[in-house]
Amino acid sequence: MESKIKPIFLPDVQNNPQPGGRGNAIRAMQEAEKEYPLIWHLFAYRPQATDHLGQFTQEIMRGDSPLSPGIRELIAAFTSARNDCPF
Repeated sequence: MESKIKPIFLPDVQNNPQPGGRGNAIRAMQEAEKEYPLIWHLFAYRPQATDHLGQFTQEIMRGDSPLSPGIRELIAAFTSARNDCPF
C-alpha cells in the first residue's frame, strides 16, 4: 500500500518507531489511509525524549488559562495555516 502521506526528511525516524501507543497510532492511520501529524514519527522514535513535549502541549492547550481551549486551538490552527503546516 502506498501512503498518501509524504515521507519526512528523516527516514530512520519515520521507519523505526519504538513499540507502544504512538507507533500503533501511526500504523492505524496509515492503514486507514488518513493524514496524521508527521511529528508523531519523532514521538514514536524516541518516546523517552518526547513524552514531556506531549505533556507540555496538553498543559498549554488544556490547562488553566484566561483563554478557552477552543480559542487556543483556533490560535494554533491559524498559526499553522500561516506557516503552511497542516494542523
